[in-house]
Amino acid sequence: MTANSSELEKESNPSIVSISELSRHVGEAVTLRGWLYNKRSSGKLHFLEVRDGSGICQCVVFKGGVSPELFEAVGHVQQETSLEVTGTVAEHGKLKGTFELQATNVRVINAVSREYPISPKEHGTDFLMDHRHLWLRSKRQHAIVRVRHAIIKAVRDFFDGRDFTLVDAPIFTPNACEGTSNLFETDYHGDPAYLTQSGQLYMEAGAAAFGKAYCFGPTFRAEKSKTRRHLAEFWMVEPEVAFMDLDGDMKLAEEFLAFIVGRVLETRREELKVLERDTTVLERSVPPFPRITYAEAIKILQENGHPEAKIGDDFGGDEETVISNKFDRPVIVHRYPLDLKAFYFAKDATDPKLALNMDVLAPEGYGEIIGGGQREDSLERLEAAIDAHKLPREAFEWYLDLRRYGSFPHAGFGLGIERSVAWICGLPHVRETIPFPRMLNRLAP
Repeated sequence: MTANSSELEKESNPSIVSISELSRHVGEAVTLRGWLYNKRSSGKLHFLEVRDGSGICQCVVFKGGVSPELFEAVGHVQQETSLEVTGTVAEHGKLKGTFELQATNVRVINAVSREYPISPKEHGTDFLMDHRHLWLRSKRQHAIVRVRHAIIKAVRDFFDGRDFTLVDAPIFTPNACEGTSNLFETDYHGDPAYLTQSGQLYMEAGAAAFGKAYCFGPTFRAEKSKTRRHLAEFWMVEPEVAFMDLDGDMKLAEEFLAFIVGRVLETRREELKVLERDTTVLERSVPPFPRITYAEAIKILQENGHPEAKIGDDFGGDEETVISNKFDRPVIVHRYPLDLKAFYFAKDATDPKLALNMDVLAPEGYGEIIGGGQREDSLERLEAAIDAHKLPREAFEWYLDLRRYGSFPHAGFGLGIERSVAWICGLPHVRETIPFPRMLNRLAP
């Protein structure tokens, strides 16, 4: 079969439609354009599974419905060949709400030049990651990216619908805000620069200008980490709100997360079914979320297999899992020791050893997906914190200006897209949550 084969005659100008539109064309002749996902044959029938990005459709080629030459040629079409299939839309005889095509013509747009490397058999993770550009075509990966898309759209809809202004933060930054140990350094026309860890400091400037601001983009961490929760490049959304305190920040975070989960449940049920995701926990993720102090979290650890846990310890993945397993929905842990947090956090007025911060821990062992809190708005205290953390004062002069010219209480947080995708989809590793992951030992494809 070739693209200009005389065997593949045109139908009477049937409409070119996507697979997602087939329900509106039952009984009509239409044309699909896509790729051969799978194929099986049974005597006088060829069953072609064709995908077009919007879905997968079974196209039935009956030996008596096409020429002998065409029927023979269809039997030799290989996986991922690009095709144009024309036929009549019919509802599947056994699967209500599923539609197929009774094919009358098949045209090869381009045949594959070699056997497709990803077959139905089991493949190892390294092999699949080496072929990530092709693995994205599979049902599972396709479903994950569709859920990711829904999450990203929900993020924008939430903030845009609440009068936030998108303020783009730079990718290159001139200073290492919290030390250089996990920053990627690069040359910027002869000067050192760093790939951003966060847009938060810039969003504080945005909040002073617009009241409610957010940025959304890639961030980078050079951590030597191989855990299932870490990537070297990941996407983060970071809102910042003027005149908001920690309580307001926690309320905004839980409303935001519940909005995202609700949107995915509303628009991506089919994809969650493909992923075999138990949605019970997702359906319970509605405000109010339980809120516990850091001290209460330490007590939970001590009573549940971690008797050595003590005030001053930071939480890793294991500890976050133990804490979150005590609740049936996301839990907010707030007021960690100030020594565990970055220089810009405000102190709790009732206990200056505590930071006005909060983390939202996802259920089922997925860990922190939101981190944030109230920022220090006193110029003097912020200067002292910069000195205490041994950070270069000159690099933060612009940031200190935000306190010199009309300082104000403000708060915000960051939500990691990849960890959110992992939790909502029920994935064991974040490497599947982004189309082309960047990890400790992976820079390609």
